[in-house]
Amino acid sequence: MRKPLPLLTSHPTGRSAMTCRYRCGDACFHEVPNTSSNEYVGDVIARALSRRSVLRAGAVVGAAAAVGTGLTGPGAESAAAAVPAGKGHKHGRTGRAAKGLRFEPVAPNTADKVTVPEGYGQNIVIRWGEPILRGAPDFDPERQSAKAQAGQFGYNNDFLTLLPLGSRHRSHGADQLLVANHEYTDEELMFAGYDPEKPTREQVEIAWAAHGLSVVAVTGERRTGALRAVPRHPLNRRITATTPFELTGPAAGGELLRTKADPRGRRVLGTLNNCSGGTTPWGTVLSGEENFNQYFANAEKVTDPERAATLKRYGVTGGASERRWEQFDARFDLAEEPNEVHRFGWVVELDPYDPDSTPRKHTSLGRFKHEAAQPRLSRDGHAVVYMGDDERFDYFYKFVSKKTMRRGRSAEDRRHNMSLLDEGTLYVAKLAGDSPADEIDGKGTLPEDGEFDGAGRWIPLASGDRSFVEGMTAEEVYVFTRLAADKAGATKMDRPEDIEPSPRTGRVYVALTNNTDRGKDGKPGPDEANPRNANKHGQVLELTERHNDPTSRAFSWRLFLVCGDPEDPGTYFGGFPKDQVSPISCPDNVTFDDFGNLWISTDGNKLGSHDGLFGVATAGARQGEVRQFLTVPTGAETCGPLVQDRRVLVSVQHPGEVDGASVEKPASTWPDGPGTYVRPAVVAVWPEDGSCVGR
Repeated sequence: MRKPLPLLTSHPTGRSAMTCRYRCGDACFHEVPNTSSNEYVGDVIARALSRRSVLRAGAVVGAAAAVGTGLTGPGAESAAAAVPAGKGHKHGRTGRAAKGLRFEPVAPNTADKVTVPEGYGQNIVIRWGEPILRGAPDFDPERQSAKAQAGQFGYNNDFLTLLPLGSRHRSHGADQLLVANHEYTDEELMFAGYDPEKPTREQVEIAWAAHGLSVVAVTGERRTGALRAVPRHPLNRRITATTPFELTGPAAGGELLRTKADPRGRRVLGTLNNCSGGTTPWGTVLSGEENFNQYFANAEKVTDPERAATLKRYGVTGGASERRWEQFDARFDLAEEPNEVHRFGWVVELDPYDPDSTPRKHTSLGRFKHEAAQPRLSRDGHAVVYMGDDERFDYFYKFVSKKTMRRGRSAEDRRHNMSLLDEGTLYVAKLAGDSPADEIDGKGTLPEDGEFDGAGRWIPLASGDRSFVEGMTAEEVYVFTRLAADKAGATKMDRPEDIEPSPRTGRVYVALTNNTDRGKDGKPGPDEANPRNANKHGQVLELTERHNDPTSRAFSWRLFLVCGDPEDPGTYFGGFPKDQVSPISCPDNVTFDDFGNLWISTDGNKLGSHDGLFGVATAGARQGEVRQFLTVPTGAETCGPLVQDRRVLVSVQHPGEVDGASVEKPASTWPDGPGTYVRPAVVAVWPEDGSCVGR
């Protein structure tokens, strides 16, 4: 029997107001930036179908035709040929869980610790403030400095990846390279006596140094799955808010990216609010700049109406910023540097094997609140990157490179591959369902055909210096991608976050975290891809490209999960019996194990339990069976999941971030117990018997 859920939390986003304040600048409490009049799927279907009078296949064709209306750009082949995504089927009700998910599920709980399945061990791989560079001191929060922090592991780790190390670097006692990014800082939990109205220069500079990314060599213990950081390894590196970056791609050097400090528009200092990311087939790391808008001040002083509109579309509003960085660096003051804000909101690429390399910001992938960027290769070697824009009623995108990847290992091959994301075509998604509008009731009730599903199109926005959006130049499309997608008629989604293709099947999974504004007065109502009003639990969409070709312009889709309390009739778990699944709410980051199981970390669980990590079978007799693997401490979010054969890694982000908490009044004592600072950290979990995860 499934244990009863704890009481619901009261905050409408499922997060503390403190987290909303520091992570995203209270985005969910501001006006929705997308005020475009785009059709949503319900409108399309209402005109396309008045009743279910045709076979299901015919309905898919009709929906695809509706989506194709008015599309422009090269290669606009018929979406009618899109192959429907995998359908639900009768499930076996007995037997073991899917291979890779054979562990005793963790029950929902509110314990101030990382709770793991019985028979599993865990260790802290690395914490905020631990030294990683040569010369960096041990962490001392009472004597912290910007110089010290620049050599130490950053704050609020999110995305994680592990890369292999060659024999040349193993001599230093490491066998893998861990790359983590650092989304944001919470100064109230970092500094005793912090005054948000009057931060000191030292506090601000420490925060700059705590943003960005960390590259850390690690080594695994032979007898366990434990993972240990190797400090002061020659490949260890810190990227911060002041590290030089190169702007690349078609918008680099354009007028919209030029500033007083950089009149050529090609060199940016730092990266901000890095959320999730991806690992490229050529061995580099991608990271998405997400809620960059909150760092910039004095939007209210912008008087030009067109410029004010572009700022508002990106959520850049108001006077002083939350952290008051503009008091210490004029580039964060829009009145002083109006274009600096355009230099954030990109996908960045880092070569972790070259500590002297200059990381890049890829303008060809568009500018918006990038949650992640996960590439895959087409059969002929084109790099395809899927991306979500984490905002209510915003869109998801993909990029297809013009050039193809080289398989060689020479320096020339590597330079070529690291240029793949500089040129290609940027697309945005438009979806249609295959059910009549009156079957989408806003409560999550399945339509008559038994699934939320349909077809879709990738609408081209720009390719190189060519724009496909009327009235916008290519540079404007890349810098103001949200506005271009508005004009193109993309489908408004419920906060598209991480998007990952399955390495086994090629199907693409889109985490749609939640959207409590759906169905409110003046806001879009439910549609087949976003079927619930006041959607507080989110859903996971499964997308299948036509012929399983990631360069295709057509796809089919279905909702794989409609999250929430399994006892709620408006939830759906791939057709699996709902009394046999772990409750899941607010899907955020996703990854896969070697068996093709989807692993989902949550952000803002609205079921009363702490956030966690869940595994779910995507195929076979147990398809849709959700099993909870762990929960994180009080106030924390589960991020950066990475599932290996012998261990699982997660980022425990913003532990103790509870309203009213401070250094003096901590809400959590994790990870080091009472009397210590609460510290974000990376955690490894493994089977204690030396076996493999979930076998």
